[in-house]
Amino acid sequence: MKNDTLIHALGNCINHCNYCADACLDEKNVQMMVDCIRTDRVCAEVCSTLNQLLATNYKDVNDLIKYCIKVCEDCAAECGRHEAKHCKDCAKACQECVSACKAYLA
Repeated sequence: MKNDTLIHALGNCINHCNYCADACLDEKNVQMMVDCIRTDRVCAEVCSTLNQLLATNYKDVNDLIKYCIKVCEDCAAECGRHEAKHCKDCAKACQECVSACKAYLA
């Protein structure tokens, strides 16, 4: 099914974003991680919404996929600014999700 690859990438992104946001709270300078935490939370929410819609086989999802690409790119950029492994792993998951979104739209 066309949705399966994207659903898997979205789930992976959701998991990494949620883990990253939580792990950021344990960083020494939490104030420095505020934008990362917020971006992680938004990215997880947008990916979760898209994931749920794809599971229903609802067809009119292209605009949400485009928005998901933007949010995942923003999250990857924000997480990529930090040295923590959880941030680097999250950025990678977001980039993989962007690739899966673009492949779906192709």
